[in-house]
Amino acid sequence: MNKEYLDAFENKLEQELLKLCTSYNMLGGVLLSTDDLNEKWHIIAPEYMADAVGQIKDYPTVSVAWAGYLGMAYAYGWDFDWEIYSHAEYKSFYGKQGFDDMDEYIVENVLGISLDSNDAQMIEKIMRICGQTTVAYIRNEQVEPQSQLAFFIFARACKVMFRIGVAIELKRLGYKFERVDNLN
Repeated sequence: MNKEYLDAFENKLEQELLKLCTSYNMLGGVLLSTDDLNEKWHIIAPEYMADAVGQIKDYPTVSVAWAGYLGMAYAYGWDFDWEIYSHAEYKSFYGKQGFDDMDEYIVENVLGISLDSNDAQMIEKIMRICGQTTVAYIRNEQVEPQSQLAFFIFARACKVMFRIGVAIELKRLGYKFERVDNLN
């Protein structure tokens, strides 16, 4: 695989979603992240991909957007008690219908947000818009469906969505980058 091509795709998508989320005031122009959470994606990605690939044909937006919800869940856990959440299995975020209602399960049962609240509606809206934008970016690449390259592009897109979810939740929790002046 052409690593440079995939890196460029990932960076371009990440910058576009960052601008999009910033325009909705869900982010502040910076992608908040932690090494712990970036590593967690690498651990859970194979299981997530196994579920998501089966959703691409009928539910392409869901197939990528749920990675964003997972990012939010793990970011919440990182802030709350990483010693516990760092060991949380991917499937522990399944809803009653498994992968299908993972989004609602995370919002209500992990983040503790009522599904009929304005916060939940805004999270749903931004994840849907980011998911739709991501699917459009994937389609714009015009790669052969079900090819090895298509899989790697999809995997990179899910990784970006996870990172977007992490950043949104960290911002919701009050984290931000601040300039630290040299005191010398």
